[in-house]
Amino acid sequence: MATTDVIPFRRRAPRQSRSAEKMVPHIRGLTETLSDCSAKALIAEAGNLRSELLCGATVDSPEMIVAGVALACEAVRRSHGINLYDVQMLAAIQLAHGRIAQMHTGEGKTFVAITAAAYFALAGKGVHVMTPNSYLAERDCELAQPVLQQLGMTVGLTPEQGETDVKRMAYDCDVTYGTGHEFGFDYLRDQLTLRSESAAPLGASLLQQLRSSKPTARTTIQRGLVFAVVDEADSVMIDDAASPLVLSMAGTGPASDLDAHNAAFRLVEELQRDQHFAHDYTINHVTLTDTGRTRCYADDVDVPASVLLRPWTSYVEQALRAKYLFRRDVHYIIADDEVRIVDQSTGRIFEDRSWQDGLHQAIEVREQLPVTPEKESLAQISRQRFFRRYQTLCGMTGTAVGCEAEFAHVFRSKVAAIPLHRPSQRSHLPTRFFKTREAKLDAIVSETQRRHATGQPVLVGTQSITDSQDVATRLKTIGLEFRLLNGLQTAEEADIVALAGQKSAITISTNLAGRGTDISVADDVQQLGGLHVIIAECQLSDRMDRQLAGRCARQGQPGSVQTFVSAEDAVIVRFGAWLGVAIVREAGASDEAVSDFSRPLARLQKAAEKQQFQVRAQLLKQDIARDSLFGETT
Repeated sequence: MATTDVIPFRRRAPRQSRSAEKMVPHIRGLTETLSDCSAKALIAEAGNLRSELLCGATVDSPEMIVAGVALACEAVRRSHGINLYDVQMLAAIQLAHGRIAQMHTGEGKTFVAITAAAYFALAGKGVHVMTPNSYLAERDCELAQPVLQQLGMTVGLTPEQGETDVKRMAYDCDVTYGTGHEFGFDYLRDQLTLRSESAAPLGASLLQQLRSSKPTARTTIQRGLVFAVVDEADSVMIDDAASPLVLSMAGTGPASDLDAHNAAFRLVEELQRDQHFAHDYTINHVTLTDTGRTRCYADDVDVPASVLLRPWTSYVEQALRAKYLFRRDVHYIIADDEVRIVDQSTGRIFEDRSWQDGLHQAIEVREQLPVTPEKESLAQISRQRFFRRYQTLCGMTGTAVGCEAEFAHVFRSKVAAIPLHRPSQRSHLPTRFFKTREAKLDAIVSETQRRHATGQPVLVGTQSITDSQDVATRLKTIGLEFRLLNGLQTAEEADIVALAGQKSAITISTNLAGRGTDISVADDVQQLGGLHVIIAECQLSDRMDRQLAGRCARQGQPGSVQTFVSAEDAVIVRFGAWLGVAIVREAGASDEAVSDFSRPLARLQKAAEKQQFQVRAQLLKQDIARDSLFGETT
C-alpha cells in the first residue's frame, strides 16, 4: 500500500465522546487511517501534537487523548506487528486520565504502559515508567525503544546504583524506565545535591556561571517529577509502602557497638515470654514488659554503656525481634556470610538492603556472622509522599479492586476496572484445610503427582523459601523432576516461569517470583485443562492470592487453581487462632477437615489487610508530621 506524507483524517473526537468507552472507536478509526502514512508523516504528527501541548492543550483532554493514543497504537503496530485490543486502548485512555487500571494478568499491560508513556512523552517533560524489578525495567525498555523511535522520541533506562552521568542521560530521554524504588532513590540523591547547593555561600552559583565559558549543566539527576506510569501498581505503590525509602551510607570496619549486640543476645536467651516480654501475634511485634525492663538493668547484667548508640533496652528488644519474629529462609537468607533480606511480597532477594536501628546487626549476631556497622541515614521519604509529588500518576495492576479507598485517600487516584478481552475459563477448585503444615505439604505433593501423571503442568506457589525447599525435597523423594524458583535464581527467573506451562512441567515458585513474565500454554496442554496453580499458603492479603491465581487461564485459555491451608499458617496463627482450633477439631483423627472454612478465612485476610493499611497510614502520617529533611510537608 502506498504511503502518504499527509495525515488525511481529522483527528478530533466529537465533543460528546468524552467517556473512555466512546473514545475507543475514534482511536480505532484514526489508527487505521494512520496506517497509510509514511514514517516521516508519523513523526511530523507527533511534533504537531507536542506543539499543541506546549501551547496550552492538556493531556487529559479527549481530543488530545484520541490523537495521541492513536499515534502510539500505530507506532506499536509498526514496530512490533501488534494491533492493540479495544480493552488495551481503553486502559491507555484511563492512564491518560491519571487513573489506576485494573487489567487481569495476561491482558497485555506491557504495551498499554508503552502506549500511555508514548502519549505522555509528547508533552516533552519526561515520563517515568516504574516496574517492580530491574529485569522487567530492562525488558520493557527494550520493547519500548522501537515504538518511541517511530515517533522520533527516545527512551532510557536508569540503572540501579549507576553512575550519575549515565542516570542523567537516561532522564534526559523522553521516556525513562526503572524500578520504582530507584526513581525514589534518585529523587533523594537530588535532594541531597540541592541541600548542598543551598548551604553554599550566597552568590557562589552565580559567580561560578560568570567564570565559566560553557553553559552550566544540570546538577540534579532527574529533571522533575511530572508523569509516572506504574506497572504492578499495587505492589509498587501499596505493598512496598510499608517501608520508607532510605538513602544511606555504609560504615567501614567492625561495628563499634558489637559488645552491646552480643550482650543483648545473651540476655535475651534467659528472658521468659509473658514475664519479661510480650509477643503480639496480630501485629507480629515484641515489647519488653516492666519486669523485663527491670531485668535489663539488674545488678548481674553488665550493661556495655561505653559503646551504646541508643538506649540499652532498644538493643534488647531488637535481639528479641531477631530471635522470635524473623526466620531464616523466610524473612532472610544467608549468602557469602551476609544477611540478605527476602522481599515478602515477591520472594525476591534484596542484594543491597539492610534493616535499620540495629535489627540487621541483631540478626547477624543470632546467625553468628561478622557484625557490620550500621548504615548512616542520609535522607529518607515515605514512598507515598514520593509518588504524590508527580503531577500525573497512573498505573496498572491485576488486583486494584479492593484497594480503591487507599488509592483514592493516599494518592488521589481512581481505579478503573478494564473488562477482559476474552471471557475467563479459570476454574477455582474448593479450598482444602489441614490441621498441620506437614499434612498440607504432603497433600500438595500428592495432588501435584496426580496431575503430573496426566501431563498437566503444575505451578506450586509457596510463601517462603523454606516451604519451596520442603516441597522440592518431597517431590525429589518420589522421583519427580521439577524447576525451583525461590529468589535464589534471579538471573534465570523469567526463563523458569515462562516454561511453567509446558506439558508435564512442575514448577515451584515463591509467591510472585517471575511476575510479569508470560506463561505460554500449548494447544495440547489446553486440552489437558491448561496450567494448574496450587496456592500453598494464603497470603496476608487476598490480592497476592489473586495475583498467583492469575498465572493460569490467560486470554480465555483453560486453567485451574486450588488453595491449600493449614491451621499452622501465618494468617491463621496471627489473626485467628480460633479458626486453627476449629480446623483441628473438624479434622479429628484425619489430617484434613471436610468443612469449608473459606468465609472465615476471607475475614481473617480482611483483618490482616486492614492492619497492614494502618501501618502504611501511620508511616505516612509520621512522615508528614515530622520536619522533613528537605523542608517539605506535602
